[in-house]
Amino acid sequence: MDNIRGKTIAITGAARGIGFATARALLQRGARVVIGDRDVTLEESAVAQLSKLGPVSGYPLDVSDPESFATFLDKARADGGGHIDVLINNAGVMPVGPFLDHSDQAVRTAVEVNFYGVLTGCRLVLPEMVRRRSGHIVNIASMAGMLAVPGQALYAGTKFAVVGLSTGLADEYAPQGVQISCVMPTFTNTELISGTHTTAATKPVQPEDIAAAVVKALDNPTTSISVPGYSRFLATAVMFLPPRGRRWLSKKMGTDRVFLDFDTTARAAYEKRAQSATGVVENPQQN
Repeated sequence: MDNIRGKTIAITGAARGIGFATARALLQRGARVVIGDRDVTLEESAVAQLSKLGPVSGYPLDVSDPESFATFLDKARADGGGHIDVLINNAGVMPVGPFLDHSDQAVRTAVEVNFYGVLTGCRLVLPEMVRRRSGHIVNIASMAGMLAVPGQALYAGTKFAVVGLSTGLADEYAPQGVQISCVMPTFTNTELISGTHTTAATKPVQPEDIAAAVVKALDNPTTSISVPGYSRFLATAVMFLPPRGRRWLSKKMGTDRVFLDFDTTARAAYEKRAQSATGVVENPQQN
């Protein structure tokens, strides 16, 4: 049975980066894709590009607003014959830097987009999936949801929450025919790491690598999948190291300062957007 071809798949935050790459990969596999993004202009441009590959539509979406999310999913159902087969909760922001430097707005936005948005998406699609005893939710988390590093505490906190939510839901709803998966990429070559200086040990993966992991999770449902594959086992091992050993290894790998020592000028535009990543934006200059 093909879990992708002919299925209606809704993806949040899909006008760029990981979401866009995932939409492209799924269209190439014969899915009907519905993308949502808060940047209306970018979303419309993404749909225009993706339409060459297969049936795709797009609508404004603010994942922090349950009403906006519900409206988006209703439109996705209408496009997909009345139901959603797969929801990919991809929308997210990554604030970095010293924990005490984060503004109240940055903290609230990170929690509302990264965790509350995923929670809302799950609550909105699970009832129909349970009724049909069929469906799959894929939550895009991060390896930061298993192993936090300095300068990433806020982001890691939200991703730990997504990993925990996904694992709990996976076991709760498997008996009802619904699959829940969590994809955990390491450093990814998107705007999220703009201004940071990666090393050989922190070489970023590409959005297409995460898209391939999503496809793999749909083809062969599993609760968690890391990108690259070995990173989950490394993170698990590091979690059990004593503090001194963990900090020594972090320093050796360069992860102790990567999110503390970064080019603030190069990162300024992303941080500004990330700190106010709620609400639908018609004018990209306001995003």
